[in-house]
Amino acid sequence: MVNIKTVATIAGVSPSTVSRVLGGTSYVKQETKEKVLKVIRETGYAPNALAKSLKEGRSNTICLLMPSIQNLIFPIITQGVEDTARKHGFSVILCNTNEDVQVESAYIDKMRQRWVDGFILCEVAKDNTEYVDALHQEQFPFVLVARFNPQDQGQLNIVSVDNYGATYQAVSHLIETGHRQIAIAVGSEQLHFYEERLRGYQAALTDHGMEVNPALILNQGSGDESFYAQTKCLMETHPTVDAIFCTADPKAFVVLRALHDMKIQVPTQVSVMGFDNVPLSALMEPPLSTVSQPLYQMGVLAATNLIKQILHKEKSGTLPPPVHDVMQTEIILRKSTCIR
Repeated sequence: MVNIKTVATIAGVSPSTVSRVLGGTSYVKQETKEKVLKVIRETGYAPNALAKSLKEGRSNTICLLMPSIQNLIFPIITQGVEDTARKHGFSVILCNTNEDVQVESAYIDKMRQRWVDGFILCEVAKDNTEYVDALHQEQFPFVLVARFNPQDQGQLNIVSVDNYGATYQAVSHLIETGHRQIAIAVGSEQLHFYEERLRGYQAALTDHGMEVNPALILNQGSGDESFYAQTKCLMETHPTVDAIFCTADPKAFVVLRALHDMKIQVPTQVSVMGFDNVPLSALMEPPLSTVSQPLYQMGVLAATNLIKQILHKEKSGTLPPPVHDVMQTEIILRKSTCIR
């Protein structure tokens, strides 16, 4: 079998010179570099990645753990993670857990055994913090993206948006454009960011002198499709509702379909606004007004943060102080909302 010593002998250099050429981290004369690369091509030598990982103490591989590849925000975040990791010489392993706590825990155990250098976690809920706590106690590099719990702030590395503030601004916009009976479609209570979006909705109503009516709060049942029946029931029992704020774009898609099937005109009778600004939102009929999250940039920042942690620990033996990056959102107005 061809190994690094074989390449060195044929090229007439030392094994350390071959290693420097492969690593690209130290200066090697161009003539020597070309000679070594020529021998590598001719012999078909491929470095043993595991051996290299054992020697260097890291594999240049990170694991991106997400709850569902079908959730439209995560492919965009993934692209940001992968593009950034690639620029820094890292590979990304993608694990899809389908919101299953046991699957999440098993993936983390398996990836640790395969020498991944760190994790980007997109799925922290109230009832599955045990593995996050374990990673934190072990000083293992990881970043939470989009999802986190209140106690994580100031303790862990987080990339998120201001869910409370973004919703407050969006609902305030609906109020300021003449809407007076505003309902909300809220996601799972197991996720802190949905709690924050509900809190932003309630605060916006209260600060504008409007009543918070529990009958106008639609809570997620068995998935987003549960909002189809809830929307129809809402409009039958509260026909004066003139806006529905949805805490995620996919929920808004279901709400729009229910209104369409009831022959309720959007936005002339009911305005609909979402949260995320996934690409499909601009293709709906009518195009969906929404709160835009910088999803790609969130992936970029998460990968950048994680790689900084990995390199810092490699040099100092400890992780740097945690950082919570709160990214800016933007209200995107399209044809699903109007001025009353």
